[in-house]
Amino acid sequence: MAPQNLTEYERKRLENIKRNDEMMAALKIHSKAATLSATAKRQRAKTYKVSPVKKPKAEIPIVIRRSLRTRGMPPDSKGLADDFCDNFDKNPKSFSPLKPHSPRVLGPISMSDAFSGDEMESNKMLIETILSISKKTQVGVSVLEEFDDVKDVQEEILSDIDEKGKSGSCKTEVSECPVKVEKVKEEFEGGKSESVSCGLVKGMVKNEYFDGSVNIEKSDPWLESLDLKPENVARLLPGRIMVVKFFPCSSMRMIAAGNKFGNVAFWNVDCEDENEDGIYLYRPHTGPISGILIPQYSMSKIFTSCYDGFLRMMDAEKEVFDLVHYCDDIFSLSQQPDNFTSLYFGEARGGLNIWDIRTGKSSKNWMLHEDRINTIDFNSQNPNIMATSSTDGTACIWDLRSMSAHKAKTLKTVSHSRAVHSAYFSPSGSSLATTSLDDKVGIISGLNFEDISMIYHNNHTGRWLSSFRAIWGWDDSYIFIGNMKRGVDVISPAQRRVVMTLQSPHMSAIPCRFHSHPSEVGMLAGATSGGQVYIWTPR
Repeated sequence: MAPQNLTEYERKRLENIKRNDEMMAALKIHSKAATLSATAKRQRAKTYKVSPVKKPKAEIPIVIRRSLRTRGMPPDSKGLADDFCDNFDKNPKSFSPLKPHSPRVLGPISMSDAFSGDEMESNKMLIETILSISKKTQVGVSVLEEFDDVKDVQEEILSDIDEKGKSGSCKTEVSECPVKVEKVKEEFEGGKSESVSCGLVKGMVKNEYFDGSVNIEKSDPWLESLDLKPENVARLLPGRIMVVKFFPCSSMRMIAAGNKFGNVAFWNVDCEDENEDGIYLYRPHTGPISGILIPQYSMSKIFTSCYDGFLRMMDAEKEVFDLVHYCDDIFSLSQQPDNFTSLYFGEARGGLNIWDIRTGKSSKNWMLHEDRINTIDFNSQNPNIMATSSTDGTACIWDLRSMSAHKAKTLKTVSHSRAVHSAYFSPSGSSLATTSLDDKVGIISGLNFEDISMIYHNNHTGRWLSSFRAIWGWDDSYIFIGNMKRGVDVISPAQRRVVMTLQSPHMSAIPCRFHSHPSEVGMLAGATSGGQVYIWTPR
């Protein structure tokens, strides 16, 4: 076989391979590589690990979680946790811790069982205090004496309405003052006065009417002197306060308040006991408190209602929260000023029920609104005239005398674009103030409530605050409503605007619900969603 002919490249390659092999052999590289490979492949000795003895596992019973509904229990209305415990030590006054949540009781509850304090002596002290207030002689006489001037103002307004035929042209006389009216007008227009504050001149009020006229009159001295003292601030309840009420008496300052957890607290502001703070907490309900009613003729019997549909009467003489009525839900509670035998409450979605206390039965009921009724109020001059506010966006005025058994017709309907949370008559009964989530405060006035004015006010309280509810003061001059900047706005119906704002460094939260003392002019209570109550008093 003939040898292959190799190219120059292949011959050069074979020579390089031969030379490299000779070099490797001279260095004994192959023998050293074999020695290292044999060392790496040595067999390792096998080891055995003794495993510990396994302990038998404890048998844990399997718990199947079931909802309250499947267990046939009522829903838990405890709600979300509040920051109450975080700020507890920051407040000048506090209360005892709450008792565990108790289920609904379809029957009477003793005050000792509903009491949330540790010492039962406090429960006895509150009962004795309420009974002593109730046994005192007629407080209505002193109330009438203090409000003689208010009645004179009301008579002037009513007589002016008869003459003019419309409340928008309300005539007010210029009060005597050290300065001339012309000079005061110039100070308002030119802004030269150093005493101008929040649209007010000290001791003076500027009234602007729809016809363009301007009038100056003296303002109420107590309005300028309203002050919040540290001793008039207390935290009564955990969570959001839904209702706050003064006891209708002048001998002692006492407040009742209810929150969204079903608690009702009493605060004796004038408590002189060094070992007591005057705050007494009870748990008669399991849902948000929708109404507290303290009859002036018998303050020892206090009615309370809640969203869960319970209507109870706290009888201090019997020391019990008695069950008056039970239904699906109750959203509002009221009573005619001259009828102490009937209770008016809003139930379900727009229903109004009249409950006869003597017979323990419902005497009448109507469906007045398409959604729930938030407030019920009666005209002080004509108790047959009733006003209701509803989540359906309307506030209505009714005449109970013309409401048939099956059909109710309104005298006046005021429409808002969103839910109406309150509708209250003025002390004279000539006007109605409504509060709505559409950022409006409505003023309805006139001989037949034909004049409607809407005043802008920020009413967006959000999810965590109680809704604002504007209330009247002690006459028809001013309306009080909460302010989102931790203040109290004072609205003048005559000027159709906010004329001043009450503020104090002692006010650490936004006041949402208010009540003016029925017999103490200038005493105003405001409640917050953190459980605090502020009492404004004249200096």
